[in-house]
Amino acid sequence: MNLRDQFDVPAPAIVLAEGEFGKTGGKTANGVVLHSDVFDARAVVDADTAGESPTDVLSNPDAPDVPIVETVADALEAAPEAEALVIGVAPAGGDLPDAWVSDIEDAIRAGCDVVSGLHVFLSERERWRALADEHGARLFDVRKPPGEADLRVGDGSVDAVEADVVLTLGTDCAVGKRTTTFELYRAAREAGLDAGWVATGQTGIMVGAHEGAVIDRVPADFTAGVVEDMVKAVGADHDLVFVEGQASLTHRAYSGVTLSILHGAWPDAVVLADDPDRTDRTHFESFRVDGVDHERRLIEDLSDAAVAGVSTWGDAATERERLGLPAANVYDDGGPEELLAAVRERLDADAPAADESGVTGR
Repeated sequence: MNLRDQFDVPAPAIVLAEGEFGKTGGKTANGVVLHSDVFDARAVVDADTAGESPTDVLSNPDAPDVPIVETVADALEAAPEAEALVIGVAPAGGDLPDAWVSDIEDAIRAGCDVVSGLHVFLSERERWRALADEHGARLFDVRKPPGEADLRVGDGSVDAVEADVVLTLGTDCAVGKRTTTFELYRAAREAGLDAGWVATGQTGIMVGAHEGAVIDRVPADFTAGVVEDMVKAVGADHDLVFVEGQASLTHRAYSGVTLSILHGAWPDAVVLADDPDRTDRTHFESFRVDGVDHERRLIEDLSDAAVAGVSTWGDAATERERLGLPAANVYDDGGPEELLAAVRERLDADAPAADESGVTGR
């Protein structure tokens, strides 16, 4: 899914983050508010933080100065120019909370498209389709997997991509893979590089990846093939492709999807996201985090790529010395640029020599 093609970007939007703005459960809403290329957040809906500022709630001085209000009706009054309602929270249990029904209805009646990260698909429910048709609104379910016609097993065709491919993996879940991928992409664009990126989760799709699929909704046999197709599509139009990874190869619950992304992208270089202070896995306290060295060995054993650097939550200088690898914190001034420099150095070191005609291959 590429939302860039569906809107006149950046489209003015209302972001629904009820009960979760600024929290881990609202990471999609948080990401859209902070740095979406597709949506320009004009108001946030969250009764818990209504009246506060996004700068304070997100602890980020770069957050936009937009109102946080209690309801979509309030948001429409504050931002009547809004063209979309972005549902940036997926509640536990997966269904649509009853309390949100009137909010979504208000947005549709105002002519807003609805971009939903819910586990349930509004576009598959007759009442929502009928209401959207009546008011000229569109329904986008970003978690909906590719159709059967677009599913295939991986076949190695990604090897023919001429663009350099850089994959972000991690030592755990919720360790900054999507943020790192986006910051690398943004730094590359600001450096004048012809870069695009691939999302494998809902937040990345809403932030503005050039191709994306919520990869954990794809049947296991076809995950690598779906990733291959997305990398090929973005690589056809760009010289450099950044790919968002999921989970980690050492995670006993989720490593299957991690390996499928690694094999589907078949990257030229890998960036590893890590929180050096984390010892237990997020939501799995009985599982220990294995760390950068173990993760790096597996990545380099299971692919042809080398780890170019570490995106760390810690002090970059300390981690460089501890790990013996380039390391940067993408939240530090100059952090993304420093990490990008390490990636480019690795890509240059691994670049194949030109043949007599001057032509190089991936």
